[in-house]
Amino acid sequence: MDLLDLLKSTGGDNSIGELAGAVGLGSSDTNKLIGALAPALLSGLQKNTASDDGLKGLRNALQSGGHERYVDNPKLLRDDATRSDGNNILGHLFGSKDVSRNVAAHAAKETGIDAGLIKKALPLLAGLAMGAMSKKSSGGRDLGSSASEGGLGPLGDLIGGGDGFGLDDVMGLAKKFF
Repeated sequence: MDLLDLLKSTGGDNSIGELAGAVGLGSSDTNKLIGALAPALLSGLQKNTASDDGLKGLRNALQSGGHERYVDNPKLLRDDATRSDGNNILGHLFGSKDVSRNVAAHAAKETGIDAGLIKKALPLLAGLAMGAMSKKSSGGRDLGSSASEGGLGPLGDLIGGGDGFGLDDVMGLAKKFF
């Protein structure tokens, strides 16, 4: 399963359309954008869930963050509060704005989509991804042991799988900035 499949399987079709409208992209460009950004987002999640403490943090975020509202009420993707929430998620996943900027630059190069649009979309996609994961895992209640132990319940294939763009790639993007 990939992120686009997860979004669609949890009822996020309308949210994907709203994301497209919020940043001014067509549906095919939005699908390309999600495909280009997903590996970096999932690598950040994979890193964070490699330990039991990290998995506990994800479970807490899925249980108490209310992120499923972005899937259930797509209009929220146009709110400043959603962008702020998404930026907080990105800060946790990537550790710095520099990594987020470099992820956006990498996705722009890969897709041909303007980096400015990608920077607007990235926090919205982060919130939407958390919402879809919350729905898929019953608010985090279905998560098992840490990723390094082969757990994560219904999110194991999404977070634990290899996708060709690993954490080393994300960290490499951060180093390019300096």
